[in-house]
Amino acid sequence: DAIGIRPKFLGTVEHDGWQPYGKYACKHALCNVHLLREMVFLIEEDKQEWAKNMSELLLEMKKSVDDTRAKKLSALDETVTALFSERYTEILQSGFDTNPPNKRTRKERGGRTKQSDSFNLLVRMRDNIDAVLRFMYDLAVPFGNNQCEQDLRMMKLKQKINGTFRSRAGADEFCGIRSYACTARKQGHNVLNAIRVAINGHPLHLVPGR
Repeated sequence: DAIGIRPKFLGTVEHDGWQPYGKYACKHALCNVHLLREMVFLIEEDKQEWAKNMSELLLEMKKSVDDTRAKKLSALDETVTALFSERYTEILQSGFDTNPPNKRTRKERGGRTKQSDSFNLLVRMRDNIDAVLRFMYDLAVPFGNNQCEQDLRMMKLKQKINGTFRSRAGADEFCGIRSYACTARKQGHNVLNAIRVAINGHPLHLVPGR
């Protein structure tokens, strides 16, 4: 909001499901890498069979999407997406069957009744099915938002290891340089050349939103 991206953004926002993100009136996609991490925990700690089946299904979907992109096709076959969606729903139902909601006890007062990790994840994946499967229906949407986290990692390293920032102006300049370099690389430009032409007063014209 502060730097003016959100008011002009017309694409799909991919995130980890933090609730405040839902207030933005745009298309949403949930990061499936985050979901897979949660399911690994449920598989290893709680022996949840539904989580094992769902993680295998999501990875199968990802492979199908990757193969489709490799063939230069713009979308998966509708029959394939329908079968994937049906299996997704079936696995969710099997998860709910083995993880019913906890009922409120007489001792509990107000608020929500605490639910299991499995139940909470099942509800999130059921109520946000379009966001979870956005990558399958829109091949421009990645499976996860790891690229975003990689771009932000340098900021955290700067804060933790390199002595943080000494002024707001320095932080703004650092962000501007990192943003320009990362965007240039994503759009197929040589980063060193992009920096050179910028220093010479002729920065690259980078397409917003790509």
